Amino acid sequence: SDFQPSSQTGLNQKLNFMVTGLQDIDKCRQQLHDISVPLEVFEYIDQGRNPQLYTKECLERALAKNEQVKGKIDTMKKFKSLLIQELTKVFPEDMAKYKAIRGEDPPP
Repeated sequence: SDFQPSSQTGLNQKLNFMVTGLQDIDKCRQQLHDISVPLEVFEYIDQGRNPQLYTKECLERALAKNEQVKGKIDTMKKFKSLLIQELTKVFPEDMAKYKAIRGEDPPP
């Protein structure tokens, strides 16, 4: 067996240090009970990566998605405008009524 009686004091000190640390963590538990951490953050830590990279990458993905959605919205607005223009040419009376209902133009 590798245990030496002379190392008992050092072992006791390490155990006491660990117990104190766990007690400190337990005291903080009440303040942190409603905080949730995504499992991916723990995966980053397990892989030896900085957990702040998770936040950075999430923000970058959200920004990219936001730009994509903004592009779709802009495209739909342009399509709506062109559609109304073309429908007004073909169905001027109906479109005048539509615009009046929508509050865009007063009826003729």
